[in-house]
Amino acid sequence: MRDIAAASGVSQSTVSRVLNNAPTRVPIAAETRERVIETARHLGYRPNPLARGLRGASTNLIGAVVRDFSDVFYAGVIEALVVESMAHGYNVVLGHVHEGTPLTTVLETRHTDAIVLLGDMRAYPELLADLRGSAVPVVGMWQGPGPIEFPTVNPDDRAGVQTGLAHLAELGHRRIGFLSAELPNEYRIREDAYVDFMRDRFGGVPGGYLRRCPGTLDGGAAALTELMSLPEPPTAVAASTDLVGVGALHAAHRLGIPVPGRLSVVGLDDILIAGHTVPALTTLRMPIAEIVGFGVAQAVSSARDPAGGREPGVTVFKMPLVVRDSTTSAP
Repeated sequence: MRDIAAASGVSQSTVSRVLNNAPTRVPIAAETRERVIETARHLGYRPNPLARGLRGASTNLIGAVVRDFSDVFYAGVIEALVVESMAHGYNVVLGHVHEGTPLTTVLETRHTDAIVLLGDMRAYPELLADLRGSAVPVVGMWQGPGPIEFPTVNPDDRAGVQTGLAHLAELGHRRIGFLSAELPNEYRIREDAYVDFMRDRFGGVPGGYLRRCPGTLDGGAAALTELMSLPEPPTAVAASTDLVGVGALHAAHRLGIPVPGRLSVVGLDDILIAGHTVPALTTLRMPIAEIVGFGVAQAVSSARDPAGGREPGVTVFKMPLVVRDSTTSAP
């Protein structure tokens, strides 16, 4: 900054105010601002976020704590987070939480302007306890049913599942099975939505039609194989995740069951592969861009206005149905 001041013929304090966009009692002339910015660009100036953080200045960094890097779903979430943060002038620092690991070893809060949580963190009480005392704002995304301790953005999983089931019912399906992936923290909202729908629409779940399984391709394949071995197998299945749904498609192919001729399949998430299976998977689109966009905007707003509200609350986004080739009228 001293070099920029000397090269542009202004004081170092003026350079600091221009580069930090800080308010001034006496306005800085537009041509002076432009000269300082152009000089900084020419000299290759880059702010050091760690040094800025140590002195309490904004670092233009958002810290993201990710529940599970191995989950293919979060790859799309992280990509959206980076794009959205950059649109606000921020970069992203990623941290992977482990049980018993305090926040200070995941992300140094003084080095980020805000923290976002990606995934349900109830299994990590030490992390949540650390976050309660964080000086920077915290925003949660995909936090599950609660308790909600921070401003949170969630998808409407229950409505999403029931939208997919209603689609199958409108096609004339009555015998509808459900492949319930084992999700962290015994998350059962999607499964409960299926049970309630079947009770309200058809009087209950037929015996054996609800199958819990690992949330993997193999888990979906094994569960579908069990379903189709029943004396009266379903004519349609809904899966609580696309990964399980794709596994069901593979199992149906192996068993010689035509999809959708004899069996319709609906997934949930609309991951990248869902549109490229054979047949392409009908699914509920997870509103990743909308959830991340809202969450980042909330985090940035809170970071820029420390006096603003940080009260816990939940904003919910709907899942639109994406109809592809894996569903058709009941046989």
